[in-house]
Amino acid sequence: MKYMILSYGSQRDYDVLSGKDSGDEAAWTSEAVEAMVTFMTEFNKELEESGELVETRGLAAPVHTRRLHSKDGRPVVTDGPYAETQEVLAGYWIVECESFDRAAEIAARLGQCPYPGGAYDDAYADVRPVIDSAADMGF
Repeated sequence: MKYMILSYGSQRDYDVLSGKDSGDEAAWTSEAVEAMVTFMTEFNKELEESGELVETRGLAAPVHTRRLHSKDGRPVVTDGPYAETQEVLAGYWIVECESFDRAAEIAARLGQCPYPGGAYDDAYADVRPVIDSAADMGF
């Protein structure tokens, strides 16, 4: 079964990672960024070697996002980031593994990613099964 592991962040997170101070959070040092990149590289390599990694991608900062919706039957485009939410999808992994429990175990390892100052102690990831057809939805 395939599962999608979704990680979240905010524009502030992207800012501090890119070397900008943001509100009450200082910019990450190059050493802190390097530690995170090393962790993610090793995490992805282990999943690749186990045969469980299907795909993984990080996403551009929210300021590069556009949200489209309809109002009165007409398309409306809103630039990001959005006032109504602070966190956005920051990246994802598609894994193919034996069970939901294994996918959750993989996602839980993301909590081991190093970061400075305890700012991400409340970070979370979602794990969702990937469906291949409408039949998988139980219709």
